[in-house]
Amino acid sequence: MLKADLHIHTEYSFDSAMSLESIIQRCLKAGINCVAIADHGTIEGALELKKNAPFEVIIAEEILTPLGEIMGLFLTEQIPSGISAKEAITRIRAQKGLVCLPHPFDRFRGIKGANNNGHQVLKGLAPDIDIVEVLNSRVFPLGNPDKKARLFAEEHGLLCSAGSDAHTSREIGHAYVELPEFRSVEEFRTSLARGHIFGHHACPTVHIPTTWEALRRRLFK
Repeated sequence: MLKADLHIHTEYSFDSAMSLESIIQRCLKAGINCVAIADHGTIEGALELKKNAPFEVIIAEEILTPLGEIMGLFLTEQIPSGISAKEAITRIRAQKGLVCLPHPFDRFRGIKGANNNGHQVLKGLAPDIDIVEVLNSRVFPLGNPDKKARLFAEEHGLLCSAGSDAHTSREIGHAYVELPEFRSVEEFRTSLARGHIFGHHACPTVHIPTTWEALRRRLFK
């Protein structure tokens, strides 16, 4: 059985200073033996971690689109940010990857229009989505974003995932899925459908080091 944190960032993200070695050490300590590394706009960190990690590493990426972030899992090539949500989905599909909506109902980082009555934008995306992140430790809990995400996933028959969205090592494992082992993308689908989600929200102060790191990199670019 795997204990999978399906949303982690590394120092390759513009707003994280978490080294690859610290991720390995924290995962071993927390009993996390499967991770999806989903850096902003790059898969370099995920590829590097996969070379050395003694556990399963899923190559993922958070792609910023005008509608919000779209996550691709099981990628083989980097996808540029700034493209449309439809184009991001098309590029993920071209790599035989899975399309995930991370924190779709977060009031500050969710899909634009997701919290409007009827959330027509999300409904329009639903046919092209595989997975909805229904527990993200970093979401602002205003308006029950995780509950809305789960209801949306159930309404549209989509798989559910969870991740800490860790940008610092102490956050890893705050949210995870226990699921059977898998050897392919299709087996992952089956395993995730049988998975059980655990975790909790982090203290909002976790956003302070993230904000500082993003600012520091802009100042000392």
